[in-house]
Amino acid sequence: MTEFILALDQGTTTSRAMLFTRDAKVKAIAQKPFRQIFPSPGWVEHDPTEIWATQAAVAAEVMAGAGIKLSQVAAIGITNQRETTIVWERKTGRPIMNAIVWQDRRTTEICQMMKSEGLEPFIQKKTGLLLDPYFSASKIRWILEHIPGAEERAKRGELAFGTIDSWLVWKLTEGAHHITDVTNASRTMLFNIHTQEWDEELLSAWKIPREMLPKVCSCSEIYAETTKTFLAKPIPISGIAGDQQSALFGQACFNSGMVKTTYGTGCFMLMNTGEKPVLSKNKLLTTIAYKVDGKTNYALEGSVFIGGAVVQWLRDSLGLIKSSAEVEKLAASVPDNNGVYFVPAFTGLGAPYWDPYARGQILGLTRGTTGGHLARAALEGIAFQVTDVLLAMEGDAMMKIEQLRVDGGAVGNNLLMQFQADLLSVPTVRPLISESTAMGAAFLAGLAVKFWKDEQEIASYWRAEREFTGKMPQEKVAKLRAKWKKAIECAQLWEEKDS
Repeated sequence: MTEFILALDQGTTTSRAMLFTRDAKVKAIAQKPFRQIFPSPGWVEHDPTEIWATQAAVAAEVMAGAGIKLSQVAAIGITNQRETTIVWERKTGRPIMNAIVWQDRRTTEICQMMKSEGLEPFIQKKTGLLLDPYFSASKIRWILEHIPGAEERAKRGELAFGTIDSWLVWKLTEGAHHITDVTNASRTMLFNIHTQEWDEELLSAWKIPREMLPKVCSCSEIYAETTKTFLAKPIPISGIAGDQQSALFGQACFNSGMVKTTYGTGCFMLMNTGEKPVLSKNKLLTTIAYKVDGKTNYALEGSVFIGGAVVQWLRDSLGLIKSSAEVEKLAASVPDNNGVYFVPAFTGLGAPYWDPYARGQILGLTRGTTGGHLARAALEGIAFQVTDVLLAMEGDAMMKIEQLRVDGGAVGNNLLMQFQADLLSVPTVRPLISESTAMGAAFLAGLAVKFWKDEQEIASYWRAEREFTGKMPQEKVAKLRAKWKKAIECAQLWEEKDS
């Protein structure tokens, strides 16, 4: 009898593998970091072969570490960093260059040109997305323009495009399957979220050959089986979702109005809006939340580009802390920020500003500023950004958020979680199992193979570990947010924008 679901969680900085039991508990975890490549300012790349090597390694490691047999694994679910773009040769499986990561801003000029041509309303209507380098389309366009011969090879069907999920399935099946799911497709800026098909007008606007694109599937179905080269016994691959949608599913946010925020490298908020897409008036994104059993749920999304990465910066670039875990203690060494505000716009600002020209700022420095104040301002900057997005989300959905479910690496930071609850005056709830992203992929895979019965059963496994409630007086919150707004304005003034 099968007893486990294997979830492959391919993130921005690490590849992870996790085994989940029938009662949705974590049996074992394995993870490996991989290189972050920065060829130029604002450029971010990954080596696709390294991504595959680390992901395959942790899959083998988690199985060996748990001491289980392949026959005990019912299915594999995949979740992945979204928008990151790979183009490879169909014949050899070799990438034609490094993956261009979602954080990469090299295509800002391409997006500005499209905006100047008045294409943003047309694109937003079809895709739910705003014209920004964040998404895959401009990255594909850049690759086709800058790699010699790529455009002609793509037209001849020699090249394949894929987000990370497509790349992993290709490798797991040794090139037999070139697929993606609706959530990843909805982040490419080439997919019509209403018809749920690749859109010919969008492909034409971006000059991207249809021959490059994968087949689009639902989030929960049996797509393929792994080849024996990867695992000695074929295992069904039956669940795929981009990491943020997967976390929404893993947090059991199945009802309209439910919201989750993932605090990872960036911060990502999704609100389930039900079976009808809500077009944002506040510069948020409309995206597909998940598609299961023929039913599609949509979501509003806001993305903060730099969340937990600011703590890595304090550690690696400033040497202020030796490990990320130390930041809470350092921040708690002072009673407040002493007037210091930190806008971590290292790669521009995401929602609700969408300003690729903004740059990081630390403001309010005095002779009395200490490392503790910098650490506290960095953590508060994460919470301020999340608050900006959630207030915009409430406006778009025309409903008050009643609870914020949180997950990701930074949610173990109690100071950050309490400050978040203070700013929002909404219960901020940390689940007992914080591995929501991998859990969502496991749930989607498990539903397809009848490992779990339905969403109701899945929801029964969700448990709160701690709830943070707002304690700060509203007058103080208002003053803090007013200063934060001034700090944002300073960050937006730094780089000159093209006229």
